[in-house]
Formats: sequence, C-alpha cells, structure tokens
Amino acid sequence: MTDEARAFLSARTLPVRMVIFDCDGVLIDSEALCDRVVAASVTEQGWTIAPEECHHRFLGLSFYDMVPLIEAHLGKPVGIGWVHQVVERLTVVLAQEVEPIPGAMEALSGVTALGLPWRIASNSSHTEMNAKFARVGWSELVRGRVHSAAEIIGRGGRGKPAPDVFLEAAAAEGFDPAHCLVVEDSAAGAQAARAAGMACLGYCPDHDGAALRSAGAIPFRPMHAIPELLRAVP
Repeated sequence: MTDEARAFLSARTLPVRMVIFDCDGVLIDSEALCDRVVAASVTEQGWTIAPEECHHRFLGLSFYDMVPLIEAHLGKPVGIGWVHQVVERLTVVLAQEVEPIPGAMEALSGVTALGLPWRIASNSSHTEMNAKFARVGWSELVRGRVHSAAEIIGRGGRGKPAPDVFLEAAAAEGFDPAHCLVVEDSAAGAQAARAAGMACLGYCPDHDGAALRSAGAIPFRPMHAIPELLRAVP
C-alpha cells in the first residue's frame, strides 16, 4: 500500500503545500471508545445495537448526521438533545482512556520537518477534541490548528461527507484546495476531500482499504510513513 501511495504522490503535477489530518482514527485512537458510548446511548433510546454495528453504520459521520438515521430506525424523534448528551458522556470517556494512533506523532513531526503547514479537520466538537489532545499531551502542539465540523454545523454548514471543514482549514492557511493533501480513515472523510478538490490518502491499518479507494482515497499504512511519502512529491 505504501508503494501505491508513493506512486500516486509521485505522479502529481501540483506540489503539496499543506497537509490536513482527520482526528479520530488518524491521529487519535478514539473510534472504538466512541462506538461504545454511542451504542450504549442508542440502545437506551430503544434500538439495541452493538458497538461494531455502530462503527459500520456511522463511521465518519457527525453526531448531527446520525440523528436522522437513528430517528428513522426508531420511528420517533431523539432531537439535538441526544447529541449534547452523547458529547458529554464521550468527553468523560475520552479524557480517561484515549490514546494516540501509533505513528501519529512521527507523522506530525515529520510533516513539520518538511516545512509543510498542517491542520486538523474533524467532525468532532472542540469539546471532544480538547479532551483527546489534553489526554495525550498534545494541547499546545495542536493549538490554533484544529477545525470542527460540529462548529461549522452550528453556523449553518455541513459536516463530512460535505467539504466544508476541509475548505475552512485550507482557507485558514491561505492555500488553494488543489495544493492540499488530506489524510483520512473513513469513506465519508474521503468523499469530503474529493468534494473539496483535495487529494486524499486513506489510512487503513487493518483492512484492504476498498471502501476508502471507492470513495476516492489512496490507501496506505503505516501512519509514520506520511513524511516519507511526501518526499516523493515533485
């Protein structure tokens, strides 16, 4: 997979001037914790669902985008209050248990060493991300670099698979989307990158990356390979 990603980047005609990382599943190993909390909360609402099914159904979606799916299954409203409840519960769990993705710090450090600016663009709320980054000791490292689709939704925008959060991150550094490289792990995130006009590498540590490839990403692993892959860009 690394060879495929290297060939993809080597074939680019435009330089990569900025890297945009997703958070969950790319930098922070939070998805299993999120699946656990969401499954428990949805089950309380009346839909008995396992964490594994939550992962399959909801990977890459914001909590706001989960609401109509849950309501359609239940046949009753759960409302935005459900989002607030889940965020509150999840934030407690993240602050106590979350860990970084192996190789994530090496990826960030390596991108910095190459002289490339980087930002983080996630469907998670700032509340959740603050808890994650505090837990792993990255609060100062990521300060001023984090963009939340939850915040954008609050302003009338959309979360992934819409491109809004990626476009906001690119605009913050003043780069054209065509010069940005996104690192994602979900099909929804890859779709958002494609909609933004950005190239996308799809991190797939334990699967073949077929869903990511179908969504427009080039699969790769391991995470610490990112700086090496970027050296292949003309």
